[in-house]
Amino acid sequence: MITGPSIKEYLEQKAVLIEEELAESFPGIWNIPDPLRESMMYSLLAGGKRLRPIMVLATVEALNGSTENALPVACAVEMIHTYSLIHDDLPAMDNDDYRRGKLTNHKVYGEAMAILAGDGLLTHAFYSIVQAYRSYDVPAERIVEIVEDLSRLAGATGMVGGQAADMLGEQGITGLEQLEYIHLHKTSDLIVFSLKAGGHIAGATPKQLEALERFGTQIGLAFQIQDDILDLIGDEEKLGKPVKSDEKQQKVTYPYFVGIDASREKVSQLTEQGKQAILDAKFPNPDRLLQIADFMMKRDH
Repeated sequence: MITGPSIKEYLEQKAVLIEEELAESFPGIWNIPDPLRESMMYSLLAGGKRLRPIMVLATVEALNGSTENALPVACAVEMIHTYSLIHDDLPAMDNDDYRRGKLTNHKVYGEAMAILAGDGLLTHAFYSIVQAYRSYDVPAERIVEIVEDLSRLAGATGMVGGQAADMLGEQGITGLEQLEYIHLHKTSDLIVFSLKAGGHIAGATPKQLEALERFGTQIGLAFQIQDDILDLIGDEEKLGKPVKSDEKQQKVTYPYFVGIDASREKVSQLTEQGKQAILDAKFPNPDRLLQIADFMMKRDH
């Protein structure tokens, strides 16, 4: 049983730690064109809950490992997530003007620089992962597992594939199965990566890695369904972006198929299934992971 900070305080403390690491992620001595550096850092330090990198750290804690060793990988996850948001906001994709309450990257730096900023963050994520080996002596074979997972779960068979399916789906999603494919790959896969990366760093067993994958798949889908719900009924000020944007773009969402109440029930069901996977795998210290799952289910932004 946890006697330390509340989950809200825990998330805030970890977010500050991640922010500090991200601010130093591109060495000042590197000769990067100023507009590119500024564009990358503009989005990388734009705030947000930092849930994915925190999941890396929370998984390491669940296995009684060193969170310091995991920081470069946690930062890498946020770089991947940020690059995907920059590209997702572009006129050719979702054409959004605001992200996290600020103008989107292309609105400030132009489309070309926004694309390059995304490219830079994507590429630098792999460099950052390797620093867990260089600076913290995480065994090289674990780094190989992490890089392989990221290439798969963030690539064409994972997050990018989900984004492509989302774009293709604008031509007409006819069933819930198609929508779940998009949600599972566009959102869940990077959450699965975050959890498994923490597991690899801390020396998780095959059974524990399998449980982390199930946990991530379930809570990732729940997270995206909750996003669909909030897009309809959320507070625009808390969300930091316009509500009903999916509706305006005529995007089909989970509530469209099953309604708000059934969507909420699905979020609850998926969350409990994910938590059970962690409990069954007998993690030494699983409480923070379980709390994060509950936090994600109940969030209002």
